[in-house]
Amino acid sequence: MSQQISPLAGKPAPESILVDIPQLLAAYVDLRPDPGVPAQRVAFGTSGHRGSAFERSFNEAHILAISQAICEYRKVKGIDGPLFMGFDTHALSLPAFENALEVLAANGVETMIAAGGEFTPTPAISHAILVHNRGRTSGLADGIVITPSHNPPDNGGFKYNPPNGGPADADITGWVQQRANALLEAGLKGVKRLPLAQARAAATTHEHDYLNHYVADLASVIDFDIIRSAGVRMGVDPLGGAGVHYWAPIAERYKIDLGVVSTVVDPQFAFMSVDWDGRIRMDPSSKYAMQRLIALKNRYDVAFACDTDHDRHGIVTRSSGLLEPNHYLSVLIDYLFTHRPQWSARAAVGKTVVSTALIDRVVQRLGRKLYEVPVGFKWFSEGLFDGSLGFGCEESAGASLLRRDGSVWATDKDGLVPALLSAEITARQGKDPGQLYAQLTRELGTPFADRVEAAATPAQKARLGKLSPDQLHGKRLAGETITQVLDKAPGNHAAIGGIKAIAASGWFAARPSGTEAIYKIYAESFRDKAHLQSILREAQTIVDTAVAEA
Repeated sequence: MSQQISPLAGKPAPESILVDIPQLLAAYVDLRPDPGVPAQRVAFGTSGHRGSAFERSFNEAHILAISQAICEYRKVKGIDGPLFMGFDTHALSLPAFENALEVLAANGVETMIAAGGEFTPTPAISHAILVHNRGRTSGLADGIVITPSHNPPDNGGFKYNPPNGGPADADITGWVQQRANALLEAGLKGVKRLPLAQARAAATTHEHDYLNHYVADLASVIDFDIIRSAGVRMGVDPLGGAGVHYWAPIAERYKIDLGVVSTVVDPQFAFMSVDWDGRIRMDPSSKYAMQRLIALKNRYDVAFACDTDHDRHGIVTRSSGLLEPNHYLSVLIDYLFTHRPQWSARAAVGKTVVSTALIDRVVQRLGRKLYEVPVGFKWFSEGLFDGSLGFGCEESAGASLLRRDGSVWATDKDGLVPALLSAEITARQGKDPGQLYAQLTRELGTPFADRVEAAATPAQKARLGKLSPDQLHGKRLAGETITQVLDKAPGNHAAIGGIKAIAASGWFAARPSGTEAIYKIYAESFRDKAHLQSILREAQTIVDTAVAEA
């Protein structure tokens, strides 16, 4: 198992790998999924149902079935407030949005769609749900987010957010998935649907100004006064994503020096540089995908980008170029918990099991509680909602946090806020996040981390996801005794869906991807790169042996 870097990685996307959009849209309508084939059924991973129309894993039939199942779930649970729905700039997102609206209108669901057909970032939907539900006990709102996140241009994605504003948990997605597949098996009998023009004109369909509601409320999370007074020069690359039209109004409203690198929206994402594996992926944490912004780093004090639905961030500094997500998250936690005096002294820090152990050291020094959970942002939603978590983050550059007054902001990942916080940090500390990370590691130790991804069959992924500690035969890791093997997260005792092994100065975790046909080994050393490579090599052997024997 090894990660092969494509010769195209980091280079402009050649025409030969661009998706044929008319063909993709035709496949979305024309290709019918066979519910007898597991890969063509509705399947909710860590971030909703995702797939490609070409592979019959994200097609019109899926969206009609899932939308009807959501309508029925709402009825069962007595959720009768408005449903906030938005979509990103992937080619399959608009047709999926239109199909969902046809079903929602036919079921009489009050649906809030973006004014003027504007694209809608994931955090703007979470924010809208929470603002509506504040102080209410009935007439609660929920939402649908139509996005495959940073996945390739031929992908589509469909997510349900319940009234807590965050991604649905496994109980909800299990119910929706089961009902949607039953509807698929029944040839969509039982799906209520109106023609699109009728659905748009329905008395239950309303326009909502997501953009201005979200932008106007940002000052409750970000200290724009300090950014403005320090004159921080910022650049942003929206990567052709859903927040593409949000950044100029933010700059204008708060009078900050923020330049937008590009406002191009192109469903082929032809402006991207190619990711590590030769595919186009709008991943703001990938040095291969972020070439355009990295090249501009010296023009700004700090620059940033967000992925297609703007729920992930990437930070570029003059001092260090593109920061690893784990590095910036460590700086962010250290900064926030010393510069948010109104947050509760009991508010904990949430992280996933594959995030850096530097966070553990930062949290310990802060005297805060660490809440370590499996991969998936849904594990943080309740804590962010009730304020028991001040901050929650994933190693893949996803995070959210409380408002400055300690109340809930967004319970789904928000890419815009951590991006803007890089400017607040620079303004207040007089150093950019890259310099602050260097300072942090001088004080607490330097982590060396890497992640290996490789193709995996569904059977291999299933075996890896069910490994238990006693199936790992290795007792040592890169010269040290393995002190702990986890298959459950320490924070909430939920299954990791993989395995994590910990030694004195390093660890590794292995888990299957919830959204792609790959599995991942994460590793970290607090010694050096050679030690890290030893951990990775030995981890691969340990995991391959365990998966083969499982």
